[in-house]
Amino acid sequence: MAALFLGINANAARMDMVDVSNNNGYMSTAEYVSMRNEFGVKAVTVKISEGGTYKDPYAASNIANVQAAGMYINGYHFARYATKAQAIAEAYFAGKTAKAAGLPVGAVLATDVESQEANNQSKATNDRNNAAFMQEIQKFGYRADIYTSGSWANNKMTIKGKTGWIAGYPFVPAGKKWYTNNNAWQWSGSAHFRISYGGFDVSQLYTDYYTAGQKSTVKPTNKGAVKANNRKANKNIYKPASSAKWVKEKKIYTLKTAVKLHTGASTSSNTITIFPAGATVKTDQAIIQGGYRWVRQPRFYGYGYLATGPASNTLEYVKSGASHTYYTVKSGDSWWAIAQRNGLSMTTLASQNGKSIYTTIYPGQRLVVR
Repeated sequence: MAALFLGINANAARMDMVDVSNNNGYMSTAEYVSMRNEFGVKAVTVKISEGGTYKDPYAASNIANVQAAGMYINGYHFARYATKAQAIAEAYFAGKTAKAAGLPVGAVLATDVESQEANNQSKATNDRNNAAFMQEIQKFGYRADIYTSGSWANNKMTIKGKTGWIAGYPFVPAGKKWYTNNNAWQWSGSAHFRISYGGFDVSQLYTDYYTAGQKSTVKPTNKGAVKANNRKANKNIYKPASSAKWVKEKKIYTLKTAVKLHTGASTSSNTITIFPAGATVKTDQAIIQGGYRWVRQPRFYGYGYLATGPASNTLEYVKSGASHTYYTVKSGDSWWAIAQRNGLSMTTLASQNGKSIYTTIYPGQRLVVR
């Protein structure tokens, strides 16, 4: 493996690392602080990019908020390359994107190898392509690694000891310690924390490769620093006036266009984030205020608010997701094949499921087709 390894500590403390992407939505500093101090998670690896064109829209905010929460930060790129030239081009794209998003020099920027493109290649070809990606990514000052599944690590590429971030779940065979000789083992793909978005991938670190050279800025015992982070995250939480007439409205909306999430039911209130078109939002209440109809999104620390349009048009920007027809993905399916069968474009199909056409789909996954 072509990565440069810095002082691996065989006795590195076991700790959990979570990876996040646009699929988890916006994550605030306070949510990361909660993840760390309530559940013991100390490291986060953020999706940076995919293929040669896709940039994760939450990469920059995730990196900033993870660092503000005092956690170890790294990144990964979802690989779509099938040739050495494509691997080098994707590494260049990933490195530039990571720099722009604020991933610090010295962090790991792993290549996530699990796509159909790699599945079609021989072991020797994948080894060559992965080595080319990792060699190129190190030119940006990042350390390299491979993130893949257990079966792929055994059959599709060469993963040496004290390298690799390997996913193998939902079970471990009795008496067998899977991948304890690697940098990390992903033991869950559906973990839930007491925050707005669930379904997190969680890994256990077996070496200090994903923490080497980084300093944690908020210690679990530093209650003052934790409270300061919480106050910072909560300072703009909106408290509705007692005269506001809220009505219960528990719905799931799919955004037709990008929509700002505000700290209050006012267009002049601060913006928490901008949800991209296709994102899904769960709401619990609605209100007519300031000439607009607003919906409220429960979040771990308070609420977020979205204007759905003028009072006379309650769903100008969003549509209800209450009634849908679903399709269960089968082996061999693709965005194109499913879209064709249902009279949709790939972009429409992906966006109404809160994803992009570059997101990998898996057998057993349910997609909204109507």
